[in-house]
Amino acid sequence: QVYLIESGGDLVQPGGSLKLSCAASGIIYRVDHMGWYRQAPGKERELVAVTSNTGTTTYLDSVKERFTITLDDAKRRVYLQMNGLKPEDTAVYYCNARLEARVNARDTRVSDYWGRGTQVTVSS
Repeated sequence: QVYLIESGGDLVQPGGSLKLSCAASGIIYRVDHMGWYRQAPGKERELVAVTSNTGTTTYLDSVKERFTITLDDAKRRVYLQMNGLKPEDTAVYYCNARLEARVNARDTRVSDYWGRGTQVTVSS
């Protein structure tokens, strides 16, 4: 079993900073990519940032220059440093990962995994 555990969500004032962390647990052989999505009330889930084991990184246009994603492949962790937070960044942030992991005694499989989410609220 693979689990993604997020942490770091909180209530912060506009202009403030937060750092989200996501740790993958399980028997993991390879990380293809890890990233963050968010979903605000009444809106669809959207990609915030994703980074691969080759260093390729993609950001949502509205967070460029404010958010930074980093991958610690050896520790199976991904971080999202968020600076200059705005009320429109308020959402539940979900960790996503594509991993090769052991699924039973004989087999491994490449699959997408999701965390349960962490709430980020930006408000004065």
